Amino acid sequence: MPNRYEELTKLRKKNVPQAPYNITPAFIREARGALMIDVEGRELIDFAGGIGVNNVGHCHPKVVAAIKDQADKCIHTCFHVAMYDAYVDLAARLNALAPGDFPKMTMFANSGAEAVENAVKIARYNKKRPAVICFENGYHGRTLYTLSLTSKIKPYKFGFGPFASEVYRIPFAYCYRCPFGLQYPGCSVACADYLEDVFVSHVSAEATAAIIAEPIQGEGGFITPPPEYFSKVQKIAQKYDIAFIIDEVQTGVGRTGKFFAIEHWDIAPDILTLAKSLAGGMPLSAIIAREELINKIHVGGLGGTFSGNPVSCRAGLAVLEIMLEDGLLQRAQRLGEKLFAQFKNLQEKFEIIGDVRGKGPMLAMELVRDRETKTPAKEEADKLVKICFEKGLVLLSCGNFGNVIRTLMPLVITDEQLQRGLSMLEEGFQELIT
Repeated sequence: MPNRYEELTKLRKKNVPQAPYNITPAFIREARGALMIDVEGRELIDFAGGIGVNNVGHCHPKVVAAIKDQADKCIHTCFHVAMYDAYVDLAARLNALAPGDFPKMTMFANSGAEAVENAVKIARYNKKRPAVICFENGYHGRTLYTLSLTSKIKPYKFGFGPFASEVYRIPFAYCYRCPFGLQYPGCSVACADYLEDVFVSHVSAEATAAIIAEPIQGEGGFITPPPEYFSKVQKIAQKYDIAFIIDEVQTGVGRTGKFFAIEHWDIAPDILTLAKSLAGGMPLSAIIAREELINKIHVGGLGGTFSGNPVSCRAGLAVLEIMLEDGLLQRAQRLGEKLFAQFKNLQEKFEIIGDVRGKGPMLAMELVRDRETKTPAKEEADKLVKICFEKGLVLLSCGNFGNVIRTLMPLVITDEQLQRGLSMLEEGFQELIT
């Protein structure tokens, strides 16, 4: 008799296309905190967090209670047809939280890609310019325009062109693999100054509406710029009256130990985007912008039928309570310190770990076959993910070379669960190199 996993696998192959890929061979029956239970009853420690969606954990009681309460009252009216308090309450709280001593306004959408699309629309509308500058290794979504901004070709962009025009991609501050062949700090962060050259050889500043960047590049490999980087970029953007957009879809809502990752650089961007963990697993994204920019858009120029759904907004309010009132940001900071120490210890033990980087518990290890040549170890990264899954640990790889192991575990993970997971990871590395 086939087991439930085999039955579901056959059903999936018959009815669901292959394009939505599956990282692990598992169907999940239930999940709580940082644990998932599959249909065969097997327990899995979650270091993936639904790709950064479950910062407050799977099925957090406060999120579940908020969803149930709102679902009993009203599931959908469309904010454009009939308004509701959760939308404006959540917007007000995010405006107060966002960095910058200036008036802000927030609108909601459903996904990270939608948030980025709207951020660019706002910038173009205000600046009356067509071009947008983005960065190598960046990832901003899967819609036509956000794919145009996204750097990695396979699997994201391959075969889906032509892409949107007036998108210009420049090198990012990838210190481990400096695109200019320099070394920090002696480089004086030349990659930021290079933006001035771009206005000569690629696109004029007068034609540029926005510069968009992730504080830490997610899919690109958790690439983390040095302290001076974003201040330099922002000053150049301000010099030419270019909107500075920070994409916090993956980095936001406490993932780095601060509510917004850009706070680590003490930067207040013109426009911020949030999604993923914003509503504890419910679909919700946010665009937070300077009032002078977002409120200039004509009535009806922004919105969407499901955008800011009342159930999602109530879940978002619950997430803010958990983060800010229940001490989860402080927990995230302690978790990051512990993880970083463990990862540096692993780096000392295993030559295959070339670099450890990130902020707070948003950390990554870049695997290389040789520390001198830095040859990417993609196959080894893939194998490590499989070895760890067999042990009961769900991991994700990323990076343009596919050789980076990243951690996005729920911030509510217990010390015991964390240690078990890290032990599995170390055992995985040991098996990988033997």
